[in-house]
Amino acid sequence: MSTISNLPSNKNFLSPLGFKFGIKKTPGVNYFVQAASIPSLTLGVATVPTPFVKLPIPGDHLDFGTFTITFHVDEELRNYMEIYNWMTALGKPKDFSQYKAISDAGKPGSGEGVYSDATLTILSSAKNPILDVHFTNLFPTDLSSLNFDSRLERVDYIECTATFKYEAFTFSYLI
Repeated sequence: MSTISNLPSNKNFLSPLGFKFGIKKTPGVNYFVQAASIPSLTLGVATVPTPFVKLPIPGDHLDFGTFTITFHVDEELRNYMEIYNWMTALGKPKDFSQYKAISDAGKPGSGEGVYSDATLTILSSAKNPILDVHFTNLFPTDLSSLNFDSRLERVDYIECTATFKYEAFTFSYLI
């Protein structure tokens, strides 16, 4: 077999700049997302003992890593408040009615209840959509602090990081 016949059909590298992101429940965050990453995926390993060595075999459960986005906070903090309000409703810091209001709001994945679905769209080098990464039943678990500092010599607009857990993620080619 010749090395020449083993060439890929697309020789372009994937750019980290080419993506779009959206969560149904937080439309104010979507426009301002600056960074997102496809989470890790881990398959457990079992071992079979032998008289000599333990033989590894594939496990039967997948562990999905956390999903994290970084976004610029808008001037009125409306996008920050979308995730803050979602988290406080889930965490019910005052009373159970906060959770009841969000749990009664809609079906899973609708963007109106406890969970929401999200999509990370990967773009080609020509900025055309090529792949969707769908996150099912996503919910926030961490929202970073907002740091203000009057000592700065230039304006570095405030960014926030939100971390999510989800049921699973799947891929859909668009081309």
